[in-house]
Order: sequence, then C-alpha cells, then structure tokens
Amino acid sequence: QVQLVESGGGSVQAGESLRLSCVASSTYRPYCMGWFRQAPGKEREGVATVHSNGRTNYADSVKGRFTISKDNAKNTLYLQMNSLEPEDTAMYYCAARNGAWACGIYDAMNFWGKGTLVTISS
Repeated sequence: QVQLVESGGGSVQAGESLRLSCVASSTYRPYCMGWFRQAPGKEREGVATVHSNGRTNYADSVKGRFTISKDNAKNTLYLQMNSLEPEDTAMYYCAARNGAWACGIYDAMNFWGKGTLVTISS
C-alpha cells in the first residue's frame, strides 16, 4: 500500500517561510508527485508538481515564491514556501500519480497524504 506522509506545516506570519516535506513508501517510485492545497470553504487546487525528468509545474499564485523539489535517494518531496501570504493558509496535501507522462497541477493524482496545515497570519 502506498503511503505519503506530510510534515512541516505550522503557523507563521506573512512574509516568513516554511518548508513542507512528504515521505513516500520506500518501495514506491512515482514519476510524478505534487503538492495541492485546500483553504477553508474553497475547492482543492494544485500548487506545484514535479516529474522525475525534472520538469516542474506551478500555479500562477505561487510562481516565484514556492519551489518544489524531490530527493530521490530519500524518496522525499519538498515544497519550499517563501514570502508567505495569508491567502496561502490551507491544508497542504502531497500526492502522487502513476504513469510516465502527464504531470501537471490539473492532472488527476492516484495517491494522497493526509495533509499538513499551514496558517499564515497578517
């Protein structure tokens, strides 16, 4: 069974930074992983994805502020979030997708973590 476990969420003030981590099951090596978020009262949205070939995809709202990366040796996905804004407050989810090609923030994911909460105060 594939497991994705997020960590790194917390409460910070606007302008500060956080780094989220997601550890995948040791035997699972997806081509595509990503971060998604859901704010209170809103639908879940894609934040960033990364393909094993290194290609990344970001939501316009986080471009230039967030960076997604993956450490293949540790099978861990990261999301470095800088210049955080109150609008970034949400539950952040790690996800993975089977298949070798499509890896965008609008592509369906097959596996999900339970989430880590990020709260930004102004």
